[in-house]
Amino acid sequence: MLCCSPLLRSPKKLNQGLMSPRSGNFDLSGPNPGVSIDWNNVDYRRSVLSSLVEGAYILERDRLEKHDEIQALAPPWWKSFHFELYHKFIDKTGSIFGAIYEYKYPYPVPNSPQYVIAFRGTILKKRTASSDIKSNFKCLLNKLHETPSFQEAMYYVHKMVDEGARVWLAGHSLGSAMALLAGKEMAKMGHLLETYLFNPPFFSFPLEGAIKDERVKFRIRCATSVFKTGLTALNVVVNGGQAYDPFAVLSTWVPYLFVNPDDPICSEYIGYFEHRKKMKENGVGILEMVATKNSTRNLCLSVLGMDSRSEPLHLLPSADLTINRDQFPDIEGVFAAYKKFKRAHGIQQWWNLSLYESMRYN
Repeated sequence: MLCCSPLLRSPKKLNQGLMSPRSGNFDLSGPNPGVSIDWNNVDYRRSVLSSLVEGAYILERDRLEKHDEIQALAPPWWKSFHFELYHKFIDKTGSIFGAIYEYKYPYPVPNSPQYVIAFRGTILKKRTASSDIKSNFKCLLNKLHETPSFQEAMYYVHKMVDEGARVWLAGHSLGSAMALLAGKEMAKMGHLLETYLFNPPFFSFPLEGAIKDERVKFRIRCATSVFKTGLTALNVVVNGGQAYDPFAVLSTWVPYLFVNPDDPICSEYIGYFEHRKKMKENGVGILEMVATKNSTRNLCLSVLGMDSRSEPLHLLPSADLTINRDQFPDIEGVFAAYKKFKRAHGIQQWWNLSLYESMRYN
């Protein structure tokens, strides 16, 4: 279903937010804070949660640029929506990789969070890039859970949930991987946390963006599904017992995913869920459900008797998927492809979004 967002600023500010370098100044590039508070409205939630993630980015930028309290650009990104900074996540290099915000509206608001735990993505700056690149590498190997940053974040998630707090999770890029993994871990323990994932990484060949012919994509996905289903059956024969079902305990958890078809980091989520839907419509949905529960790499390792317990992060049984269908003006020049990628992968598109498609997949 195609929808339009009511949270846009003026066309001039929208253009500034998308086309110019990110200033970090909320008044110049942030969403419109004057809209009515409505936590039942997914547009409102998307705009606020993406702003809180941006707040985590700007916290680190303020640190890198040694801004004092007067110069700091980060606070409006949460204060504009009645949040206060509760805690900063700081890694061993001193880099701020996330934040906990506490909702401080004067009176109770139905369906609002009590706390939002938000994680930023990669920042390629001299004093930050090293730790971020290491975390990205761990994420690629499905070992993000081993990083001290994730372990610290999970300590607070557990603590706050155990105390009965209404906790929401949010993140962008690498930060969305952390939020996704935290959400998965909590869902396995019976805690279904509302989770907002902006441009989450999908660690597979970006078939969705690389091939335009829908028939070719469908045939390739079908062949992959048959191959993975065969590996699953072989794994049961070789190792005995039932095949491991990572979806069983996650079936009732439905995170919100926000992806852009021009972003190769996250675009494959579109094909991942759409293909499952098409297979179901063609009467072979069971085949696809088996195929999407495990990665090809893990199935091959398992058949060979090797450890494959590191669960692929991107595999999900359900999701509320929002696709940015906005058509931005063409970019020309030597670095056009890079600029297009930055725009498609940027967090700012999610509070300025005007045209999108939203689907729920179960």
